Amino acid sequence: MDFKETIREQRMAIEKAGSGTNIIQREQHGYASQFIRHPNILAITGVRRSGKSIFSYLLTKGSNFGYVNFDDERIHDVRTEDLNSMLQAMYSLYGDVDTIVLDEVQRAPKWELFASRLRVTKKLIVTGSNSTLLSGELATHLTGRYIDVAVHPFSFREFLVGTGFEKQVAYTTLERARIISNLNEYMEVGGFPEVRTVGPEILSRIYNDIVFKDIVQRYKIRKMEVARHLATYLVSGSGNEITYSSLSKALDIKSADTVAKWVSYIERAFLVTRLERFDYKLKHRVKAPKKFYCIDTGLAKVAGFHFSKNTGKTMENVVAIDLQRWKTKQYGRDVYYWKDHQQREVDFILKNGPEVVQLIQVTYASDRMEIPERELASLEKASKALRCKNLLIITWDFEGEERLDGKIVRFIPLWKWLLEEA
Repeated sequence: MDFKETIREQRMAIEKAGSGTNIIQREQHGYASQFIRHPNILAITGVRRSGKSIFSYLLTKGSNFGYVNFDDERIHDVRTEDLNSMLQAMYSLYGDVDTIVLDEVQRAPKWELFASRLRVTKKLIVTGSNSTLLSGELATHLTGRYIDVAVHPFSFREFLVGTGFEKQVAYTTLERARIISNLNEYMEVGGFPEVRTVGPEILSRIYNDIVFKDIVQRYKIRKMEVARHLATYLVSGSGNEITYSSLSKALDIKSADTVAKWVSYIERAFLVTRLERFDYKLKHRVKAPKKFYCIDTGLAKVAGFHFSKNTGKTMENVVAIDLQRWKTKQYGRDVYYWKDHQQREVDFILKNGPEVVQLIQVTYASDRMEIPERELASLEKASKALRCKNLLIITWDFEGEERLDGKIVRFIPLWKWLLEEA
């Protein structure tokens, strides 16, 4: 197989896409760039169409690089023995390249052995739309020899950059109104980069590609429609407690083990992120119901009609995904939810190492009177149980402080919290 034409056309396409005037540099750029100054492997993972390819290109810009995208019908049937021929074609076109990008590399058989050989002399960037890129194939052969970076759809901060926004110390009434207007749009259409150029109509195509290419086809699921319904159920039920047995009954799937396996496939495709109930005992966490949040609110609105009816749930989903970004910035961080036997609940428990560092509630309120007292009662109970005094309620547009049993509860609008998190 002659790869020259394909490799040349792919590089021309990525250079054109990455050189546009509306390209937004991702927040992880500085962090990721330090790991490709010398021969090494940088693994970039994330949901399909979240911008991994452009992110990779911007990291290589200015260097002599080679690029191969395995998500291309011309090389879908590439074999292990073809990988070296592909490398030779790249050298023939561009000489002794400094950096090699293998895009959606999980489609190539035994690619991890090929990558292991290249990393000795090359800076290597591999991308994949499946978390097993790290937990399975790559990790097995390269334990401790790679750095991984997760790329999600645009955060609200990145979304605002696309509107020409510049962060300020303080905001005028007009600036604040514009930020809130942008937040409404962000919650409606989400942060997939292509939405900015193509429009929200692309979201249906992205969702279908994730479900059928990254879940059904990859794992050879025969009951295609049942798997699709399961994905829609998880996406639509953002923030609701779910058990595998309840999913089994709701979708008429005989085995809860089958449900658990399929849910893991959906997670690996980055369509949803899972939140476990906090408990100091591991066996209790394992048995407790889980919560799932869609990776993007625009995608959730396209996939699940229930989602669009509840602004509070959409806010909670936005916070959940931004906390996933917080989690990946430092080793040892984790996020849970909390609930006691009296059904008092806290939306998010932030843990750093062994310490619970913050308790967060999310509520759709623009005034103190709109905040249900149960939100504070749950915070108070969890604060005592978890010995945490850092209490926060994220609102729609109310800001202030209040003393609660000797502790200070801070109220902050969602837009302001999202900007603070940068």
